[in-house]
Amino acid sequence: MSTAILTGPPVPGSPLEGELRALGFGVRVVTEPSQTPSALASVPAGERVALVDSRFVGHTHSLRLALTDPRFPAAAVPGAVTAQPEARPALAHALDTAVRGAAPAVPGAPLAPAAHPLRQPMPAEGGAPGTEVLPQTDTGDPLPDRLVGLLDADGTAVHRPDLGSLVAAVPASPQQRNEARQSVEAVDEEAVRLRSAVKARDGFFTTHFISPYSRYIARWCARRGLTPNQVTTASLLTALIAAACAATGTRPGYVAAGVLLLASFVLDCTDGQLARYSLQYSTLGAWLDATFDRAKEYAYYAGLALGAARGGDDVWALALGAMVLQTCRHVIDFSFNEANHDAAANTSPTAALSGKLDSVGWTVWLRRMIVLPIGERWAMIAVLTACTTPRVTFVVLLIGCGLAACYTTAGRLLRSVTRRATRTDRAAQALADLADSGPLARGLARALRPLGRALPRIAVPLLALLGAAAVTASAAFTSYGSAWPVLGAAVYTLFSALAVSRPLKGALDWLVPPFLRAAEYGTILLLAARSDTHGALPAAFGLVAAVAYHHYDTVYRIRGGTGAPPRWLTQAIAGHEGRTLLVALLAAVLGGSGFATALTALAVLVALVVLFESIRFWVSAGAPAVHDEGEPA
Repeated sequence: MSTAILTGPPVPGSPLEGELRALGFGVRVVTEPSQTPSALASVPAGERVALVDSRFVGHTHSLRLALTDPRFPAAAVPGAVTAQPEARPALAHALDTAVRGAAPAVPGAPLAPAAHPLRQPMPAEGGAPGTEVLPQTDTGDPLPDRLVGLLDADGTAVHRPDLGSLVAAVPASPQQRNEARQSVEAVDEEAVRLRSAVKARDGFFTTHFISPYSRYIARWCARRGLTPNQVTTASLLTALIAAACAATGTRPGYVAAGVLLLASFVLDCTDGQLARYSLQYSTLGAWLDATFDRAKEYAYYAGLALGAARGGDDVWALALGAMVLQTCRHVIDFSFNEANHDAAANTSPTAALSGKLDSVGWTVWLRRMIVLPIGERWAMIAVLTACTTPRVTFVVLLIGCGLAACYTTAGRLLRSVTRRATRTDRAAQALADLADSGPLARGLARALRPLGRALPRIAVPLLALLGAAAVTASAAFTSYGSAWPVLGAAVYTLFSALAVSRPLKGALDWLVPPFLRAAEYGTILLLAARSDTHGALPAAFGLVAAVAYHHYDTVYRIRGGTGAPPRWLTQAIAGHEGRTLLVALLAAVLGGSGFATALTALAVLVALVVLFESIRFWVSAGAPAVHDEGEPA
């Protein structure tokens, strides 16, 4: 239960108390400022608390944005401030300063641009005229606004939501109060809320073919008490049914699979829009959304491969190749973003050119379509499934994703070599975590640290590339069952250890994790394909899926600010170099069905270990709420 403390005498006829109760707050009223500290202290320490001026006039959604968003420890709009348990001490200190006069009051800091629309008119939704929020009077600022100023002065981060055309004000006179009420009535609050439920940056297909109606599905879900995680789960179940339909290998099954895959994507958009519409953000929800997207897509690949096999066409290598390519694309995205998002002097001519192109409308959509984001990709897969064969679907998918990978990687390489950024220790640690080095690589890295420090920066990604080339080339071009892939894996282990023996702060060091992913996944794919053994490729598909899950799990722990998985987990599943060396050894020692059986057992073991630790962590970690609005997946 959250508590809202109304400061000042209640205003007759004001709906404020009812609005706060509708938002889930218990309401207490204090008529004298001196009563406020004791009222705040009486609220249990583990609860969110809000202080709202009783004269507040504004939209309910303005209060919702400021007072109920779980992502921010402290937040405010004019006339209202809130603090979650971690920010309660700072709020109590600011209140004591403001009420008891322990220090001179600090004038309220400027809020979001929409806080004073008299000076900055903004267009309203649905053609309504520009709305206005009344400015505060020059004297006697409301207590919540003074507290915001004190929190700022104390170094406490206070989130100020962008209200747009929404109203939030504390009128100082009856005339101003009447004007503020008229401003509230002039804006279609529900239209604004629906508009803000849609992700600000999304792909062409999603923006123009899904979001125009999925936002209304999100509202329908909100009004029936459904949560984003429930919608995410429904999307997963729909995709799994689609995969089962594809596995029938019949034309009606393929058509049904394509339709259900699109339905799953509609629900996938709806869960995020529901989270934004009702502000139901959580770290668990972000993790479910991200990992379920991959689970849905890769399960669908498996369904297509099973369906093709029923018709006598073996496309498991293509299915596994599509999964490897898509996963490596994501690793490139993650690594580049982690290496540069907090870098100092993070500018480049290429980035400046991209910014200029954003001002040319048609280029924005073209560039978003070229990268083949999830909306375009799933639409393409659905249509090709319904109209063609699994083989055609995978070939077109591989070509499209390959071209997209070349385009995005080339742009990031240009940005990296033309910027003079200083990478942080946090970024270097994130890249080291994404590398997923096991006991062998870690031990060798410690032993080789003096040599690694003596190498030029450009040598770091080159070492990772050479090691990846050594193991994949030996798997591809030597006879199956020979010792050459084992030797290639040993060279790969040595080179990858040398690559991570120094902090990954170079301009191109973000390439190290993608090279390592490509080496491990590619080696498994090549050895399984060349074994010419029944069941080897499906087993390899399962192994890569289990390892990829572990890598995605690592990414979202880092993004959630909780750090990488525990060291014991990486050691238990041997790290990228240990798994690559083990698979090469199994291919050399075991022949025929023995290799497929060993891959199956390894896949099951890795899956059980990583799933156990991942589910334990996300269910019980209590990590802060997040919501990822990043690149279209």
